[in-house]
Amino acid sequence: MLKRSLSAAMILTVLAGLAACSSRETLESDMGISGAPDWVNEGTQAVDDDDGRYIQGVAYAPPLNNQSLQISTADSRARAEVARVVSSYVDSTLSDYSSSTGDSAVSSIEQTLVSSTRTALNGVRIKARWKDSNTGNVYSFAEMDMEALDDSIQTASKLSDNFKAFYSGKANANFERFVQGQQ
Repeated sequence: MLKRSLSAAMILTVLAGLAACSSRETLESDMGISGAPDWVNEGTQAVDDDDGRYIQGVAYAPPLNNQSLQISTADSRARAEVARVVSSYVDSTLSDYSSSTGDSAVSSIEQTLVSSTRTALNGVRIKARWKDSNTGNVYSFAEMDMEALDDSIQTASKLSDNFKAFYSGKANANFERFVQGQQ
């Protein structure tokens, strides 16, 4: 009888372990917030579609005593998400440029790109907000059209014509590859 109980317990433990392992392999990107807009559940992402290339940032702020402060906090965090993704994209582009050309002036290019990125980030817009009635969290959706970054880079006087040509010639392909890497 004791052996049968131990065997059953052992089988249940093994099955529970296998179930835990299998659930880790099928992670959902959907946050699963019932009733939330799609953008809340999809989260921060880089998007390349028929309408253009965008960086979209999603963030939330928990309930605060001041609703205006809560909204401002959610908006700032969503903009920070856009900045984080854009920074990653710029680093990726700079790395591609450096490895393909062997340009030794990468540090000066990097400084100018950071400045250009800051200028482009001024164009980040809050496109939507949503308040979860269950938790009181306010979610903000920020978006930056990559054309703003492209324009900023093309007008940066400190960037070499070589880098500008590389960037404009590869911007769409680099962004598409970057989007695929984010998924």
